[in-house]
This record gives sequence, C-alpha cells and structure tokens, in this order.
Amino acid sequence: MYMRFTIITFLLINIAASVFAQGYKYGPADKDFAGYLFAYFKGNAVEDEAVCFAISTDGYTYRALNNNQPVLDSKKISKTGGVRDPHILRGEDGKTFYMVITDMTSSSGWDSNRGMILLTSQDLTNWSHSRIDIQERFKGQEDLKRVWAPQTIFDPAVGKYMVYWSMQHGAGADIIYYAYANKEFTDFEAEPKVLYLPRNGKSCIDGDIILKNGLFYLFYKTEGHGNGIKLAITDSLTSGKWIEQPGYKQQTKDAVEGSSVFKLNHSDQYILMYDVYGVGKYQFCVSEDLDRFKVIDHEIDMDFHPRHGSIIPVSRQELLNLTAKWGTPKGINLTFKKNPILDGFYADPDVLYSNKTNAYYIYPTSDGFDGWGGHYFKTFSSSDLKNWKDEGVILDLKKDVHWGPRHAWAPTITEKKIKGDYKYYYYFTAAQKIGVAVSDLPTGPFKDSGKPLIDFKPAGITGGQEIDPAVFNDPKSGKSYLYWGNGYLAVAELNKDMISIKKNTVKVLTPDKTFREGIYVFYRHGLYYFMWSEEDTRSENYRVRYGTSNSPDGPITIPQHNLILQKDAAQGIYGTGHNSVLQIPGTDEWYILYHRFNYPDGINMGDAAGYNREVCIDRLYFDAQGAVIPVIPTH
Repeated sequence: MYMRFTIITFLLINIAASVFAQGYKYGPADKDFAGYLFAYFKGNAVEDEAVCFAISTDGYTYRALNNNQPVLDSKKISKTGGVRDPHILRGEDGKTFYMVITDMTSSSGWDSNRGMILLTSQDLTNWSHSRIDIQERFKGQEDLKRVWAPQTIFDPAVGKYMVYWSMQHGAGADIIYYAYANKEFTDFEAEPKVLYLPRNGKSCIDGDIILKNGLFYLFYKTEGHGNGIKLAITDSLTSGKWIEQPGYKQQTKDAVEGSSVFKLNHSDQYILMYDVYGVGKYQFCVSEDLDRFKVIDHEIDMDFHPRHGSIIPVSRQELLNLTAKWGTPKGINLTFKKNPILDGFYADPDVLYSNKTNAYYIYPTSDGFDGWGGHYFKTFSSSDLKNWKDEGVILDLKKDVHWGPRHAWAPTITEKKIKGDYKYYYYFTAAQKIGVAVSDLPTGPFKDSGKPLIDFKPAGITGGQEIDPAVFNDPKSGKSYLYWGNGYLAVAELNKDMISIKKNTVKVLTPDKTFREGIYVFYRHGLYYFMWSEEDTRSENYRVRYGTSNSPDGPITIPQHNLILQKDAAQGIYGTGHNSVLQIPGTDEWYILYHRFNYPDGINMGDAAGYNREVCIDRLYFDAQGAVIPVIPTH
C-alpha cells in the first residue's frame, strides 16, 4: 500500500537518531554560496558526449562556460571515447569535489557500456580521474548489458561516499546498485549491491538522492513503463526500507529522464530539473516539500541546450576560479560585495605581511562551533587582499598541544629575521592559557613550545582570563612585546628567543572600564596605538575603542572620541570587534580587519551569533593630528 510521506509516522520516530547535519566545516558555509555550477553534456553526437559547465548567480539564469565547449577531454578520460550524465558532489570537507560520469558513446548502442569514471578536484578546474569497468572489475558480471548515470552521496551511517547507478543484466530489469568508494575515490571497496528496485519489480534508472531533514529522497525514472519520475524515501540508505510515494513528479505529459534536485541558496525552496528528451528541452520545477512541484520554465534562461546533468551551489571565490579558467560569459555579473572576505565562519583575525613570501596572511579563530569549541587553527593567504586561499590547518590543539587540547582562540603572529632566516612565532589561546608555536613558513607547520607561555594572572588581578594575545615588534627599540587579557590588559617583554617572557617586565595597563578583550598594538608616526574590544562578543554592541601612548608599555592616553568601530543597524551589521591592523609595506595605507555577526542571520541567532562570525576588512584612516577616524563597516 502506498502512503504519503506526511502520514508515515513510524519513520518519524527514528528521524532523531538518523539526522545528519550536512555542513561544510572546512569550506564555505551556506551563507557564502553566491551562485551555482551546472555540469551537463550536450547530446548523442560523439563530440557532444563530453562534460560541459555553466554558471548562474541566481539559480535561474545560466550561461555556458568555455563557449559551451567541453571542459574535459572525453577521449583522455574515458574508455569508450565519450561521457554522459555528469554528477558533481561537494565533499564533507567543503573543499573536495567528486564527479562521476557514464563512460559511453550512444553511437555504439544503449547496451554497449560497462563502466563509469570517478573524478576528484580541489578547485573545480583541475580533475584527476579513474575508470571502473564493472564487468572487468568484478566476477559474475558476464551478462551485464549497461551501466548508466552514476551519482554520489555521503552516507553518514558509515562515513563513506556511496556511488549509485543503474545496471541491467541479461533480460532483467534495470536496477539501481551501489558501492562505497575508497578513500582516494579511485575504486570501489566491494562489489555492487542492490540499492533500490520498485516493489513492482520493473526497471528504474537515473537515480538522484538528496538529504532533507534526516531523510533521503530518491527520485528515479521508471524506465520502459511510464517513463516518468517517481519518488521513494528512507531514513537509512542501505536498509532496503524505501517508502514509495504515489504518482509521478514530473509536470509534463512528455517522457522525461535524468532528474536532478538542488536547493536554492538562502532559501527553503528546491528545484527539480529533468530532461524532456522527446521534445528536446529541459524543464525546471520548484518545491518546498519535495512532494508538490510547480513548473517555472518561464523564469529559466539558458544559452545552451543541456542533457542529463547536475547543479551544485558554489561560493564567490569558486565562481571567480571557474571564470578565471574559462572566461566570464556574457550576461553574468560577478561583481560581489567586499565583505566578508573569508568563506566560512571565522573570527578574531590577526593579519601579517610576510617579507619572505611577499604575501598577506590572515590567522583567525575557527568559528561555527557551539560555545567556541573549536580545536584547530588555519591560515589564509592573498596577494591582493581580495582573493584569499585557504592554506589549511596549521595547528591542531588535540594533536599538537598536549597541555591545552581545547578552545582554540584568538591567535597572533609575527615574523622575525634571525641570522638571515625568517622565523614565524605564533601565539595562541588554548584552554584559557597562552602558548607559542614556531615555524619556518607563514603557512606552517607550527611546532608548539611544549608548555604554556602565559598561565598566570599578573599581580593584583583576580578575575578575567588569560586569553587574546597580541605580539608587537617595537620599531624604535627592536624589542618585542606580548599583550594579553580578558577583563584586564597586561604586557610583558619577550626574550630574544621569542618563546619566553621577562617576568620582571609584566605590567598591567588596563586603559579603562571599557576594556574587555582583543588587544591590538601598532606604531605610526611616533605614536603607539592600542585598540581593544568593548562588550561581549555575543552582543550586537561589541565594538572597538582605542588609545595612544608614547611607549609600548603605556601609560595609555584615551582620546575624548575613541570609539572607532561599531554596529551599523541600517546595514544589518552587528557585533563588530576583535580587530587587527595592517599597514601596506612602504606606505601610509592602513586597513582594519575585524569580525562581525554572520550577515544577515546573526542578529536573530541569540548567543549563537557570538560563535558564528565572519571576517571583514575596511580602510583605516587618520586625521592630521593622528586621531583614528571612525570606520563605517561595509558589506
């Protein structure tokens, strides 16, 4: 008996145990998606059986990349000389992409192919590939006739990538099979197993699975009996317990195939698209529940005619990477807002210009963890302060810092030239203590000194925390200083080894009651500038103040108007604080880097806004007397 999902109560009982929160811990968060990538092939001619790409910024208007010519050479990657049905998936790490395609030329016949191609990429432009011939790879496949339309999904139950596709053996039905890929995504771990066959035992092809609210929705084509798109639902991919839904999901009377579903960015809506192959067109439908669909063909605009393909969301930087490789098509506007400058959730940015590499680096707190529970640090590099490359993890507290395996917060870094060689000294918070790690490169790897550098309260201090270090090299004296503190501000001179302090120089120099945390110190035109954050990072009123001094260890003079960065409610910008400052080498051009609440959702997140933050940059100006001109935060 068929039952609508809305009344399947027994499935709902187990949802809590099977829900998998699909996010991108190391890559762009949902907030960062600025467009879409459409992978498709063009037709049955051999020259059209190749992977093509198109992009969109709104999910409705698509323009082909590379003048609608292939982005991969089918003859180099395939066994048959042609490929069809490309499907792309973003990996769980957020930065690896998996593509699977049918290895087939239709001119050889619909029963001519036995394999597929597995591809991986880190940037969507350079792909490595491996071919799998099912008949050659596995025993008992002598009567295999065809291998069609592979796709990939991450199975959270086993932590592996599942490839699924349809196969027909002899005169039997087309059945959707699956196999788990190896870690390299070059082969299968074991022989294929049945994933899905309708209860009526009739053929099913072109499976497409999407995860929504802990349930897997399988859209498939009923090959040879209706030639339409049906839906089955489960809470466990390999359980065999699929609930078949009534009716067909396509919104046309014409025969269709090659369905694919994707979620619109920053929306609760999904789009189901499919190939209306009999009349040579593609149809798009929209839905919020993946059950009822409405045709939106009148809203879709494409300058190409796709066949079976797939669409994934991409970030601003990924769109720029794609167009840098294959050009920006006419009709696509890639003018983006400046902020945030990093994809994902990050906070407390410290910035460095490296004389060794002639590049800029940001060292942030890895954010997006409940209760500031991150345990690793990363860095990002740039040559122009606009395009930032994720250089990966440079220090993992759980692996690298035995004395403080938790709460990786608010790092700071400096470059020192010692005996002709550059060294990088990285000061960080771990378990509410401050440590130091050293590397020969700004991108690491960094080696912890083996013990905390700051794990004590200065004399006279009874509250607060030993967090938020800031390192400063004094251009006048050549000495280096470390500042720190939450609830108070302290300073100590560093020894020449840069991994220890002169304890007799420890000094408290809390400027006033507005000081909360996030100290930063820099020097300009004979003055030492001290910047700090006021309020709690969970507050929309988190903001930056400053003072000046004639000495790196104070006392600090506070100007009458010293609030220089705060929220701008009219723009929806809140929680602006914990900054660093960058001077472009050899100039009087300055920038301020800071974090803010995730825009636009942060203001409605309550306390969680304080650990779902994003990094921004704006110009920093001074008046003729050296006073800091208040910064207007920007998008």
